[in-house]
Amino acid sequence: MTEEEVKELLIKTHAIMNGHFLLTSGLHSPHYVEKFNVLQHPRYTQQLCEAMAEKFKDADIETVVGPVTGGILLAHETGKALGTRAIFTERENGKMTFRRGFSLHPGERCLIVEDIVTTGGSIKEVIDVVRAHGGIPVAVSMLVDRSGGKVNFGDVPCTALLHLDVETYKPEECPLCKQGIPMTKRGRTGK
Repeated sequence: MTEEEVKELLIKTHAIMNGHFLLTSGLHSPHYVEKFNVLQHPRYTQQLCEAMAEKFKDADIETVVGPVTGGILLAHETGKALGTRAIFTERENGKMTFRRGFSLHPGERCLIVEDIVTTGGSIKEVIDVVRAHGGIPVAVSMLVDRSGGKVNFGDVPCTALLHLDVETYKPEECPLCKQGIPMTKRGRTGK
């Protein structure tokens, strides 16, 4: 899929929204990507994940890892497309970890997938979990990079199906707050 096709799909499913939003990162934005508006359609989720997998078909990926919640669907479908297993991380006592018996063997090659990335904080935690369990984070694949190209995972390369340069504001600097525009809290906040 091309970036334009991905964007058209997100618009078609009303995944790209306008308003005044509190993001998981704590930042405010006039735009929000509601991933579940597109992920609720299995056929579209499959198409998006096949496009993510296509970039890594020759990378000898053994396991696809995604963070709870949207990352579970993406890991599963991307793993299916690559013919690998799929596992996920989740928080326990505020710390990202593997639970439910998930583990990695030493040197296991992992593709990390995520839905929407703004600051990359959650993905950095997943990379740390993979490394702590002996795995090798080969790459990060994102559905949407809304960081404006600012997100960086050090020595772990990253790709995205769609790059959005969407403005974000610290709460104290938010012009939408200053204009008195009501804020919407969508998805998970406060980690």
